[in-house]
Amino acid sequence: MSARVAVAATSAPAVDAGLRIAAAGGTAVDAAIAAITVAMATEPGVVSALGGAFVTIWPAHGTPEVIDGNVEMPGRGQPPHRFGQGVRQIVTSYGGGVTLYAGHGSVGTPGTFAAMGLAHQRHGAVPWAELMAPAVEAARNGYRLGGAAASYLALTHDSVFGWDDQTRAFVHRSDGTVVGAGEVMRDPALADALELIGREGAQTVYTGALAELIAADMAARDGLITAADLAEYRPQIRSALRTSLAGWDFATNPPPSIGGPVLAVMLGELARRPDRTWRDVLEVQRHVLEYRFHVHDHSTDLEEDGYALLETVERHGLAGLPTSSSTANVSVVDSFGTGCAITASSGYGSGATVPGTGLMMNNCLGEPELNKLGLHALRPGTRLASNMAPTVGRGPNGELMAIGSPGADRITTALSQVLVRHCLMGLDLQEAIDRPRLHLSIRPDGSARVEYEHDPDLARAAAWSGLPVVEHGERSMFFGGVGAALRGADGSLRAAADPRREAATGVSD
Repeated sequence: MSARVAVAATSAPAVDAGLRIAAAGGTAVDAAIAAITVAMATEPGVVSALGGAFVTIWPAHGTPEVIDGNVEMPGRGQPPHRFGQGVRQIVTSYGGGVTLYAGHGSVGTPGTFAAMGLAHQRHGAVPWAELMAPAVEAARNGYRLGGAAASYLALTHDSVFGWDDQTRAFVHRSDGTVVGAGEVMRDPALADALELIGREGAQTVYTGALAELIAADMAARDGLITAADLAEYRPQIRSALRTSLAGWDFATNPPPSIGGPVLAVMLGELARRPDRTWRDVLEVQRHVLEYRFHVHDHSTDLEEDGYALLETVERHGLAGLPTSSSTANVSVVDSFGTGCAITASSGYGSGATVPGTGLMMNNCLGEPELNKLGLHALRPGTRLASNMAPTVGRGPNGELMAIGSPGADRITTALSQVLVRHCLMGLDLQEAIDRPRLHLSIRPDGSARVEYEHDPDLARAAAWSGLPVVEHGERSMFFGGVGAALRGADGSLRAAADPRREAATGVSD
């Protein structure tokens, strides 16, 4: 008997892929892989296949685990003069102004397919090629460009995605104008590449034909990734970080990830506040995010510093802490009791496409917020920092939830506000996602400002803080795109998705 599933994803085609795979006998993990692959194939600019991902899985009968497929610092065997090359500085108006680096030198060694391949080996039930098939079909037969991708391309089509001939041709019409929402997009080269991955397995990205194409393009255009970087990449299985909230047991991304520990501390501190006012939310965010800025963002040992954060808060509370973007998520639960959340990121996009493959590459080395030590400062083989925090939890009455969000450093603040509202305050899951959000941004110089969605209560809390404020209007994509799937205590299935970002939900018949 096939499992029934509830799916929350970034688009209707992604949800349909998850439902289709479940109907074919797939698990929650199979459905999540198929859905996120469709997202990567149909949201150009927002997310792409050659990035990084984390897969959080809580099997029906087993302990939770996180498969770390985050990007790595490349450059094995490269001479010293190659580091610092191959990047172009770009200033965009996204999110009120973001400076980033694009180009081949901004590309980290991708891990998404390695992580999904390992997740499928450990928890999958249908053939790998079937998981790739919906994305192959979408790329080959055509899909309608969604609003989130269209709005991001409208801001970056020339600066980020206009310098590479293949990328430029794909995101522009024949008259040179950028593609818009609702237009039918086709990418036969990407379809062929995904079909090859389906036929030969994820390893073709690392030691097969696609690996050869990636390494050759990097060598020709001042990139750092070598054949050795790809061949030596390994996804890592990590014991999930566990945190409790109102009887819920949540499993999330552990160190060296930044996202999981930050989320765990925020949830724990908000749970201790009896009233949980917006002032409480601001105070918790300020303590935790300023600590992150001063410690984690400049850390040379993210694993050690991640556990130090958790231990410090457990012993001393927030008083013990010194003070001074482009992602996709899929959440799936199945009727057998397995939950899976996958968050994948390619940064803001490097603008580069591997010739002949349709595969756009990440710019994770060029995201300033993840590389505070400087451009190309890490040793080759080092995992980069990450805000991603895909989470699966079990409730006090046997409920099962998978939840996650895109949104760079807004991931943890979005998830913490949604989970507190649902688990502690008893709000319906969709209402918890819909309600307005607040985020305390730490600027590159260490100063803070309050960013919030239009709401009188949030405006008063922001004014109380005494900090500079930015109002973003109602339900801005800047504040993430939370998606959650829930299996109730009675076995019922439902899902909830964020109106801030074009998203969809679906439940098996």
